[in-house]
Amino acid sequence: MAQSLLIISRQAPWSGPSAREALDIVLAGGAFDLPVGLLFLDDGVFQLARHQDARAVQQKDLSANLQALGLFGIDDVFACGHSLSARGLPPPDNAQALDSQAISRLIDRYDQVITL
Repeated sequence: MAQSLLIISRQAPWSGPSAREALDIVLAGGAFDLPVGLLFLDDGVFQLARHQDARAVQQKDLSANLQALGLFGIDDVFACGHSLSARGLPPPDNAQALDSQAISRLIDRYDQVITL
C-alpha cells in the first residue's frame, strides 16, 4: 500500500517558490495515485483568496493549479480556520476549514508530512 502524504503550504502565493512547489508536489502525487492531502496554514491561506492578480507582481497565476486538484484525485484540501480569520479571509469554497484540534488529528492520519 502506498504511503499517504500531507503537504502543508505555509507561504503566501507570491512570497517565493514554496507555494508553487507545494502544489506541484501535490499534483505529482495525485498523478501517481498516491493518497495526498493539502493543508493551507499561516500565510499559505492567501493562496485560497479569490480574485488575485498575479500579473501585478509579474508571477504566474496559481488558481489553475488549485482548480486542477480534483482532476488529479486530490479531494483532501484543508485550511486552518484560525489562519483564515486572522487574515480576514472568508471560508474558502475549495477547502475545508479546520480548527487546531482537527489539524492535529489530520496530521496524525498521514504517514509522511512535508511543510513548505
